[in-house]
Amino acid sequence: MENTKEQALSQVKKDLKEMLVSGLSLDDVTPDEIKDDEPLFGEGLGLDSLDAVEIVVLLQRNFNIEVKDMDQGREIFQSVNTLADYVIKNRK
Repeated sequence: MENTKEQALSQVKKDLKEMLVSGLSLDDVTPDEIKDDEPLFGEGLGLDSLDAVEIVVLLQRNFNIEVKDMDQGREIFQSVNTLADYVIKNRK
């Protein structure tokens, strides 16, 4: 059972990285170069507030998940790890 959860989490992380690169047009980064615990904003991947809005749209489109509270979004959008945890817990 645990292995299935790990596989699901690993697949979600892979999907999220691909979604970020294509959805945010990150031309100078490949999904494989994004570390799971790397900050998405600031000195990490270097995303900004407009990217945060786009991530909300991408999550809704790709995973049928809504992020209504942007304060909560700050926590969710810290890294691929935090995004993946949110997707796993809230996927319909």
